[in-house]
Amino acid sequence: MSLDPALRARIDALLAAHPVVLFMKGQPDAPQCGFSAKAAAALASIGLDDYAHVDVLADQEIREGIKAYGDWPTIPQLYIGGELVGGSDIIEQMASSGELQAALGLPPPDRTPPSVHVSEAAAAVLRQALADAGEGFALKVSVDPRFNAQLQAEPANPNAIATEAAGIRMQFDLASARRAEGLSIEWVDDARGRGLVIENPNAPPKVRELAPADAAQRLSAGTLRLVDVRPAQERELAALSVAFDTLDAGGTAALEALPKDTPLAFLCHHGGRSAQAAEHFRRLGFREVYNVTGGIDAWADIEPSVPKY
Repeated sequence: MSLDPALRARIDALLAAHPVVLFMKGQPDAPQCGFSAKAAAALASIGLDDYAHVDVLADQEIREGIKAYGDWPTIPQLYIGGELVGGSDIIEQMASSGELQAALGLPPPDRTPPSVHVSEAAAAVLRQALADAGEGFALKVSVDPRFNAQLQAEPANPNAIATEAAGIRMQFDLASARRAEGLSIEWVDDARGRGLVIENPNAPPKVRELAPADAAQRLSAGTLRLVDVRPAQERELAALSVAFDTLDAGGTAALEALPKDTPLAFLCHHGGRSAQAAEHFRRLGFREVYNVTGGIDAWADIEPSVPKY
């Protein structure tokens, strides 16, 4: 398609104003397609967070025009210094090889293979799965930003970041390699169920329960920040007498901007909603996150002036 001169000038101005621009679907922290998610994750994996992005879903002119501008038919598209780099696959490959870091003036990537433990029972299961996939397959280990791990068979790639454990070749993308250091893969058949269990020591600690009395003591000592996730009208039914944050005005944004070592405790009516909120912050990387056991109802047991409802 031919590109309208006004639209070309608009894209020219955008690229001239920003050294790095990612045209994508959605936002880097909330991509709206898998390919855009891969591109944003690749940029995050090399520590690049200061770049311009354009949500093409919010601008139909740009969505179609950028395809003609660089003669590239798909989204996402990454531009560096006004030059088209490519889409998600190319971005991933360049990030893994170090070419992307070089183009951005960043230090070369650390391609040190992670140390991984695989029990013999787990290795037997994985060997069979790879044999079933066919000759020349390795185990791809992907670890997402929330430290959830996924295993799948993929063709052995001599250029991949790879390690071997229990006779199994494991391959990693750049970000997964760093997140997988110390990973262990076990086979269990117990109360947890029957199957592979992956433990990652780099994952943020799980949400812990905190008794109201302990929460009150830590609040008094100034070593805890309490968040009441109940809406304002519900807090009026039973109000806390201690200092606390809410999610009223800016939602979670202000709290999400806190240092990741900030101790946070969440409270609601009985503990259900606060558990969900606490898990959200744990997944964001907060390292000390609590759910107040029993919520405001249990708090009333240590503070009789708080009514139950």
